[in-house]
Amino acid sequence: MMNFSRLKAWLIIGVVAAGALFSIPNLIPKHVVPEWLPLRTVNLGLDLRGGSYLLMEVDMNAVVRERLESITDAVRTRMRTANLGYTGLAAEPAQRRVVFRLRDSSQGQTAVAALRELAQSVSTGMGQTSPDLEIVAQPDGLVSLTLTEVGLREKATLAVQQSIEIVRRRVDPDGTREASLVRQGSSRILLTIPGEQNPDAIKRLVGTTAKMTFHLLDESASPGPGAVPPPGVQFLRGEGRTADQIYAVRRRVEVDGANLSDARAGQNPQTGEWVVNFTFDSVGTRRFAEVTRANVGRPFAIVLDDKVITAPVIREPITGGRGQISGSFTAASANELAVLLRAGALPAPLTVVEERTVGPDLGADAIRAGLISVFTGLLLVCGYMVLAYGLFGWFATIAVVANLIITIGLLSLLQATLTLPGIAGLLLSVGMSVDANILINERVREEVKNGRTPLSSLEAGYTRAFATIVDSNLTVLIKMTLLYAFGTGPIAGFAVTVGFGVLTSMFTATMLVRLITARWYRAHRPSALPV
Repeated sequence: MMNFSRLKAWLIIGVVAAGALFSIPNLIPKHVVPEWLPLRTVNLGLDLRGGSYLLMEVDMNAVVRERLESITDAVRTRMRTANLGYTGLAAEPAQRRVVFRLRDSSQGQTAVAALRELAQSVSTGMGQTSPDLEIVAQPDGLVSLTLTEVGLREKATLAVQQSIEIVRRRVDPDGTREASLVRQGSSRILLTIPGEQNPDAIKRLVGTTAKMTFHLLDESASPGPGAVPPPGVQFLRGEGRTADQIYAVRRRVEVDGANLSDARAGQNPQTGEWVVNFTFDSVGTRRFAEVTRANVGRPFAIVLDDKVITAPVIREPITGGRGQISGSFTAASANELAVLLRAGALPAPLTVVEERTVGPDLGADAIRAGLISVFTGLLLVCGYMVLAYGLFGWFATIAVVANLIITIGLLSLLQATLTLPGIAGLLLSVGMSVDANILINERVREEVKNGRTPLSSLEAGYTRAFATIVDSNLTVLIKMTLLYAFGTGPIAGFAVTVGFGVLTSMFTATMLVRLITARWYRAHRPSALPV
């Protein structure tokens, strides 16, 4: 057990050297490193680097209202197709249902059969499905379409999942800001962005639904104070320079903003004003061309979140699938709108429930306190090992330092995010890394007391302690695996740090220290071991 081949010895040294190599970039300021050099470093979390913390909630009432509105439109179409007369079609969001009354109460089952296809099948678990609508016809002709609990849960889950992906594309379109988005509960999302000190800008990005649609204007309607819009028309205010103007916008969506494939901020070459240039996908291009071809000379409104951004007159058919949004944009607002349009519309508004901002000074203090605690712990552990085991304590000290270096190297290689719990994990790893060395040294000490020779004591100490080391560290690894699997954010970071520390401590104690001990024994051939 104390014999090492040349290849095995060099592999052990190579692992330690690689850990040191991957750790070094953390000591070099980023502005000194050339951009073309792909150095990997440990990322600092929100509590160390500072940044913004936002807890947001999806407006489920808006999700319900939108679903009921789509059901209302679909009921109108189905009943017309089935040639069934009805009155009083209306959505009742408080009861989560759509109701209407048949002119002929005896046609209740016929109406239910005609509307049954409106119900969507949702999973209830265990491979079973259930409709998201309960359709009931009363003997008096009242028909109700009520959203089921299963359907509401499915809608909530989909709305949160879509919101997480859209918010991610908005706040971190390039994937370089290390933003973290985690679902909390049934309808909440936790967003943390290290280094971000302007939470108002983030709230503007995530607080805008950014639902863009294209509508024709109703030129026969006269919007004004107290005016009631005719059926199929809504009165909407303008945005920016036209904020005081009211437009009569047809409810029918001619082209949906969901068909946008790209949006970029730019400047109009004639006027120099900032605009947003957009491009449609194939479906949007075809639909946009059909609408503009059939409505030359008519105003065409671009509506964003129930406000008319602009309503230009269609001068000629637009068949290239490209368009331009103009208005009172600045460079910042044009870029912000382009980001929103590229990311897509949120399925429902997001409300900021809790907001926190951590300043960089507080983060610097946390880093300083964390480093002091780690190095203090390192000195205390190493001092105890030297006092307790003499020369073998020095060997254990080398192992502890190597363990810390390799752990940081692994975190750097994975570009892991280090938080205050992560620093606590490093400190815990320092303390745990000597456990294996203590087991080995105590075992060697027992063998020496039993009268074994130095070489035999070393062989027996490493051999018999190995099983105990594996058992004790394996239980810790199982715990850290469970923490990582079921924890989020800082908890998962703590689990990763401790897990790496345990793995590297097993390597340094059973391989590195054994190699150092073997080389020392071969060089000195002592008659007694200094333990």
